[in-house]
Amino acid sequence: MKALIRSLTALAPAAAVLLLLCNMAFAHCDTMDGPVVKAAKQALRTRNINYTLIWVQQKDELELRQAFRQTLLVRQLSPAARALADRYFFETLVRIHRAGEGQPYTGLRPAGTDLGPVIPVADKALDSGEVEPLLKLFPDTARTEIASRFQQTKAKKEFNRNDVEGGRIYVAAYTSFLEYVEQLYEGKSSNVS
Repeated sequence: MKALIRSLTALAPAAAVLLLLCNMAFAHCDTMDGPVVKAAKQALRTRNINYTLIWVQQKDELELRQAFRQTLLVRQLSPAARALADRYFFETLVRIHRAGEGQPYTGLRPAGTDLGPVIPVADKALDSGEVEPLLKLFPDTARTEIASRFQQTKAKKEFNRNDVEGGRIYVAAYTSFLEYVEQLYEGKSSNVS
């Protein structure tokens, strides 16, 4: 029994690191060039909060709306105030979004953060509508399922920007698709030695 406890105690730090890395693998929403911050920039540029509401749960709308109003007011004061207010809005949005996913907010990561090979290719595929470059990262046996999930996600992408619920449906499909291909790739990669 003591040997088992010692073994488990010795494995605890490694398990904690593994869990942290697993959570980080799917988080590109917290990068300055990720889709959540891009949505925040679009919302500020157009003064349309709906670009960002799709990234948060309905219960969190009020907090985000308040942050948006404050940001719009402060950005008018000076270029320095604008930069600070924008950063505040980005951080607030990402924090609320991450909490909605049940994930901790650990700050904004810089643009250009290495996300591995799958996430950038999957994002580009959804932007272009071309799934082939993404499929090339996977064995033939996985391609049919990936293509099917890709088409389902892509079909939800064309929603009216003022249809927040339609946007949330797309965001759910998008995050599910990215998590699926990332997990699949990581599983494939761990079997290749």
